[in-house]
Amino acid sequence: MAIPLSVLLEAKERPALFTVSPDATVLEAVALMNREKIGSVLVCGVDGAIGIFTERDVLVRVVSAGRDPATTLVGQVMTAPFVAVAASTTIEEAMQIITTRRCRHLPVRGEDGRIIGLVSIGDITRWIVRDQESQIDGLVEYISGQYPA
Repeated sequence: MAIPLSVLLEAKERPALFTVSPDATVLEAVALMNREKIGSVLVCGVDGAIGIFTERDVLVRVVSAGRDPATTLVGQVMTAPFVAVAASTTIEEAMQIITTRRCRHLPVRGEDGRIIGLVSIGDITRWIVRDQESQIDGLVEYISGQYPA
């Protein structure tokens, strides 16, 4: 399946990309993540994306470090630099990157280099499962003689 991430992004139920400023507090970023039911937000400065802030950042760099989420700024605890991939990256390549780099969210860059979306391990897993279900259904129809000639 050599399907590019651009196709997955177009098919996502929630294609919105949520961002915060590096000057936002962790508490504000977490409130946004909870409200939108998302696991990460892109951190954007005046020149575009400068980092990513994830649930793991909250656990490791805030909670475990004993920092106050109300006064800690996202820019102090975000992941930077972050891994981003081209929209032409295939779903399989993205899965390999996520597995190898042990990250759960991948920002996707358009042809102009700007971030156009974000895919999660959940998005990729759902896509692969749907594709496999479709293939299985087709094989069952073929074996049972229901496949159109």
